[in-house]
Amino acid sequence: MGDAYNRIAAGDVGRIAALSDGVFAVAVTLLVLDIHAPEAADIHSERALLAALVGLAPRWLAWGLSVMTLGIFWVGQQTQLNQLERADRDFTWASYLFLASISALPFSTRVLADFFEFRTAVALYWANILLCGLTIYLTWALAAGRKLVRADCPPETDRAIRRRIVIAQSLYFLGGLIGLVHTLIGVAFIILVQLNYAVAPVRRWVGKSAGADGQASGD
Repeated sequence: MGDAYNRIAAGDVGRIAALSDGVFAVAVTLLVLDIHAPEAADIHSERALLAALVGLAPRWLAWGLSVMTLGIFWVGQQTQLNQLERADRDFTWASYLFLASISALPFSTRVLADFFEFRTAVALYWANILLCGLTIYLTWALAAGRKLVRADCPPETDRAIRRRIVIAQSLYFLGGLIGLVHTLIGVAFIILVQLNYAVAPVRRWVGKSAGADGQASGD
């Protein structure tokens, strides 16, 4: 009876996508809600307001870092889900574990913002990213191994998704190591990695479009 239940349980990819959108939306909202405006009672001049805003710099930096992190993982999961024909019980639970890892990001972000100069805060944040990376890799490995992907999915897709996750996590690991030596440089390195992943596809698309326009015009 258990095997029969497992064969029919949690096969709707759409429900996973819906839960994913909700979790990511809440996580992004919590990030910005954790940044509090200066208390009006403490501000009596332009200089005081400016100083208070500058004092929030670590929080804004941590916010920007995590917004990029969430965006990259959201796109990564949506890319996986778009390749699937169906889901199964194990894949759904692995996806749930991935979303649980995502839901912890506002907490690790707050620790990083509050204790920006401490190595432990950097290590905790990197561990959260690592957990997200491991679980999203697990979801795809299960999808490919259990043949949940669409029949028309190109064979190179499996290799491309796995390689992208491994390379990204390797770069995040390097950023974490740098952050243990100097927090600001480590965070800046991770942000540059994220910008590359976010901007590079746009840059390639623009380049292709320019090339096509050039060919069309005879250049």
